[in-house]
Amino acid sequence: MTHRMTPLARAIHLAFATGLTFGSLVAGGAAQAQDASVARASIIRFDVAAGPLDQALSQFGRQSGIPLSIDASLTAGKSSQGVQGSFAMEQGLAQVLAGTGLRVARTDTGNYLLIPAAEESGALELDATSINSRLDGDRTEGTGSYTTSQRTSTATKLGLSVKQIPQSVSVITRQRMDDQKLSTVSEVLEATVGVSTFNQGIGTDLDQPYARGFLISNYLVDGLPRTSSKMYSLNSSTALYDRVEVVRGATGLMSGMGSPGAAINLIRKRPTAQAQASLTAQAGSWDHYGFGADLSGPLNESGTLRSRLVVDHQDSNSWLDRYQNHSSVAYSVTEFDLDEQTLLSVGFTHQRNDNEAPMRSGVPLFYQDNYRSGARINLPRSYNNAPDWSYYDTQQSSVFTALEHRFDGGWNAKVELSHSRSEQDAISYYQYGAIDAQTGLGSSIAPAKWQQTDKQNSLDASLTGPFELLGREHELVAGVALSRIDSKSNNYNWLYAWNSSYDGTLGNIWTWDGSGANRPVFDRTGKTDTEETQYSAYLTSRFNLTDSTHLITGSRVIDWKRTAESTSSAGVRSTQERKENGVVVPFAGLVYDLDETWSVYGSYTQIFNPQSATARDINNQPLDPEEGNAYELGVKAGFDEGRLNASMALFRIEQDNVAEYDGTISAYRMLQGITTNGVELELNGELSEGWNIAGGYAYSVSEDAQHDRAMSRIPRHNVKGFTTYRLSGALDKVTVGAGFNWKSRYGYEGDGYPMQGSFMLVSAMTRYDFSKQLSATLNVSNLLDKKYYASITENGVYGEPRNAVLSLKYAF
Repeated sequence: MTHRMTPLARAIHLAFATGLTFGSLVAGGAAQAQDASVARASIIRFDVAAGPLDQALSQFGRQSGIPLSIDASLTAGKSSQGVQGSFAMEQGLAQVLAGTGLRVARTDTGNYLLIPAAEESGALELDATSINSRLDGDRTEGTGSYTTSQRTSTATKLGLSVKQIPQSVSVITRQRMDDQKLSTVSEVLEATVGVSTFNQGIGTDLDQPYARGFLISNYLVDGLPRTSSKMYSLNSSTALYDRVEVVRGATGLMSGMGSPGAAINLIRKRPTAQAQASLTAQAGSWDHYGFGADLSGPLNESGTLRSRLVVDHQDSNSWLDRYQNHSSVAYSVTEFDLDEQTLLSVGFTHQRNDNEAPMRSGVPLFYQDNYRSGARINLPRSYNNAPDWSYYDTQQSSVFTALEHRFDGGWNAKVELSHSRSEQDAISYYQYGAIDAQTGLGSSIAPAKWQQTDKQNSLDASLTGPFELLGREHELVAGVALSRIDSKSNNYNWLYAWNSSYDGTLGNIWTWDGSGANRPVFDRTGKTDTEETQYSAYLTSRFNLTDSTHLITGSRVIDWKRTAESTSSAGVRSTQERKENGVVVPFAGLVYDLDETWSVYGSYTQIFNPQSATARDINNQPLDPEEGNAYELGVKAGFDEGRLNASMALFRIEQDNVAEYDGTISAYRMLQGITTNGVELELNGELSEGWNIAGGYAYSVSEDAQHDRAMSRIPRHNVKGFTTYRLSGALDKVTVGAGFNWKSRYGYEGDGYPMQGSFMLVSAMTRYDFSKQLSATLNVSNLLDKKYYASITENGVYGEPRNAVLSLKYAF
């Protein structure tokens, strides 16, 4: 019998083959040099604009990841020519300092000092500016931080620090993902302030994250929108990401369209300037096992060719009977410095997630199918109503490339291309029926089959740079974006007792073990081909009205079209088309710097969000796009040169055409006049040396035009926190941490539906560093073993019980 390797198996096989050769290179490079010499030889791309020396040094510090403490007495009145291109750290700094009368001196401890050029190289002065030689670039990896002082373009496409953005921004760093064991995108979002994730199943990719009362539908990867919901998986691994940036509120400037809840930007890891590698292994509750490898560094002596390879695999059973998950990811990216000012990047990702016997619809909560007056069933958390033949398998692949050129004068041009493919194959079910309290009989399942393939091609071309107006320097970004999605799905009917001959009787619910239901045979009823295109142009400017007042304004113009063609099994075709041309999505924000630490801001944007292709009214017609306005006021603070960031925001969202499913007519209806008001507070970063913290509070409430509460499945109040502390003295190899997540009651209010009361989950971690290379981390989730429903209607999905994972990491 010939064994055929799956595409993922071939990808991992090739990855490891490449990794073995590359690993030898990494290990050899590490053995040949001390850290200081590696730092001096590392190549970094700089784009530091000419201007006042203190500002140029600040830009240099942000781009190199080097914390600078600038002494005004040394830099006062001095200007810099800046630096553009790829250089070693010392070479780049020398260009910044050229003609300033200052130069770099290296101390015996390996640090760097800025001193007057007339000083001897060994001279030290107490008022000199000290530079730590740690090189991090724009990565959060390796910084040990729970925040970032680097620039982000997720909100406005302008490269701004978190403090300069007139919207609420959370950055979940690589260090925090490792410490808190946030292994999937869904876990990252559940740990993010202002985001609540509801699990409508276990293993079915039906997690639904909400922010500010609305379902999050805006997802980007390295800034490129993933328009189709099938082009990303919330259960996908975070092993390939450096950080996750979450901008709460509407982000039409960046993503073009989407809900006003939030935008999620997944930032992939990039090749490092110096060689590094790590191997990881883990074991945990319910037979959870995993391994991973991450290899990165230069491929040539000059460092102009760099690559990175990440692989990760996880196998796990569950607290649910019979449920198993198998997930794998392979990621590779290579960067080429075509010249000192031009960078070419190419890469690919492939992720696969296979689920056996996944729970789709939750467990029934009441006997006799009556959530108003029926008695509670109280099934155990391990109960799984999934038949043993059910499965839910997904895979996503993507190839991408980017070409970036830095012009003289600080202008930058970038073109990004990506092709993504997603495949979904599943046989699932819905449990229904009136269960008898005495016999446990009366329940049945209705199976369903899904087969769908989506392809997305995306292009984004932008030009960014400074310009002068009325004697002041400002910033501008202009660009065009193109996206096309082709979706093909086979159609199958749900097999209920009243529309098919399928017998889905389960028998006694208390003894159900997944083996008693007949395996269904599905007849395809047709197919649906959907094509969705979006063409847009955008322009955004940041006007520095004064040294402390900054106006950000811009808009995106969108042409959008969706065509859906359905073909029945008899060959009868029907076509529906919906398009919107010339839609303008404006944005305006004002930031005022009270001082170097504090700033206040206000912002406004409009909302344009086409409905899902499956959302139709009683006449089977597609719904009008959601439209509305979003307002935000806030205060931000950056302490200790951005190592600790704090923010507070007040927001209001006004929206029309909000889709809500109406079971009485088996169709969607549109709600008008939905308003959401709320407040968010957040604190992230380093409180003191070795003490990191991340957390905050969010409150939001939505009402309809009659002032009745809407979106009640979202808790009004949510408080989250996580902190770690590295012990000192004889215990300096130990790091301890703890976290909590408190939610107020939630569920469908009114009409007798059950509610989940307020509850708090507690987590803990500890890490021991055996050496600089080897460490072990123990994470415990739901430490108090709280029993709760992650989502609740007439059915409920239990949250996971207490569990633990032990991870080992070897870095070299």
